[in-house]
Amino acid sequence: MKTPTTANKITLENLPLFILLALLAEILGTVGGFGSSLFFVPIASYFLDFYSVLGITALFHVSSNLAKIAFFRKGFDKKLLISIGIPAVLFVIAGAFLSKFIETKILELSLAIFLIAVSLILLIFKNLALKPTLSNSIGGGIFSGLIAGLLGTGGAIRGMVLAAYNLRMEVFIATSAIIDLGIDSSRSVVYYLNGYVHKHDLYLIPILLVVSIVGTFIGKKILTRISEKQFKYIVLILILITGIVTLTKIILK
Repeated sequence: MKTPTTANKITLENLPLFILLALLAEILGTVGGFGSSLFFVPIASYFLDFYSVLGITALFHVSSNLAKIAFFRKGFDKKLLISIGIPAVLFVIAGAFLSKFIETKILELSLAIFLIAVSLILLIFKNLALKPTLSNSIGGGIFSGLIAGLLGTGGAIRGMVLAAYNLRMEVFIATSAIIDLGIDSSRSVVYYLNGYVHKHDLYLIPILLVVSIVGTFIGKKILTRISEKQFKYIVLILILITGIVTLTKIILK
């Protein structure tokens, strides 16, 4: 079993930069439909050790999802909440427990490869889509939950599954946010038991709560002004760059 480290690199000098990048992650995650953790996890890993990142990301995402549910509360798909949400919650708990037994460097490397692979697949195969079947929904829930528990982010996988159902934007975001709320609430408990949530990081929670509300609000405004398809392309490019930078950082360590 690996003992979580407790390094905290956030200082008064770099706190404003951390907040700004977290806000950017929330805006991009809202507009792109992938969730803020896809950006926040690699960003936060520059300031905190990876286990602390997992803990604070889960707590941040709880408030982020509550904000999304509030701003996009015009409906959600009950059937998808069950077919995707239940397996996702069960397997995020399994992934969160397993994370404690894996070397930090392996988790970080896996995250970098995951970001690069997902962005390239979605950029190259633009028309890639899953069939809206029950088995794909359950499988997507299992895989997204497991990856979220291990690496801190699984929104891209869940987004691909939800996209197969051609939901309205409001229904898509609300359904994804409710599923994510269940995922993050569950893994937050496990991460706390694993020792990933540290007292000296708790001051970040109210800050990230404000960031999630402001970022979701700005993201919703952006969605009314530009093409969602065009912005998703930009988001995928940013995910690819983030993955490459993260991989480079790990290699140069």
